[in-house]
Amino acid sequence: MAKSKPEKAKAAAEGAWGNVYVQRFVQDEELRANVKEALDNARSAYARLTNGKSASKVVMEDKKFQKDVKNAADSFKEASVALRDGRKRKRSGGGFGKLVLLALVGGGLAIALSEDVRNKVLDLLFGKEEEFDYTSTTSPPATPAPTPTAST
Repeated sequence: MAKSKPEKAKAAAEGAWGNVYVQRFVQDEELRANVKEALDNARSAYARLTNGKSASKVVMEDKKFQKDVKNAADSFKEASVALRDGRKRKRSGGGFGKLVLLALVGGGLAIALSEDVRNKVLDLLFGKEEEFDYTSTTSPPATPAPTPTAST
C-alpha cells in the first residue's frame, strides 16, 4: 500500500539532498542572499500592486514598484547564473593596473611640484647640461684716450 506522509517526506528530502542545485543552494551564501533579496523585492512589488489602486496605474506610474520589479529581476538573474555556473570568484580589482596608474600620477605630481626632481628627469632624458661660462678670446677694442681740450 502507499507510504505514510512522513515516509514520503523523508524520501523526498533524501532525493533532494542528492540534487546538485540543492547542495549548491545550501553551500553558497551569496546565492541564498540573491534569492532572499529577489523574493523581498518581489513581495514588496506585489504589495504595491495590490494596495487598492488600479494595476495599470501602479505598473505605469509607481516608480517604487518599477524599482522593486527591476531589483527582483536582477537578483533572480544573478541567482540563476550563480546556480548554473557555480560560485563566482571575485576579481582582485586589477591590482597591477591600479599600481601602475598610481605610480604615473605620483611621478607626474613629483615632477610638477619639485624642481630638483624635474631637473633630474630632464638630465636623464636629454643629458646633463654643462655649466657654461663665457670668456671672450678677443680683446676689447681700444678706445682712444681722451685728448685734453684747451680751456679758455
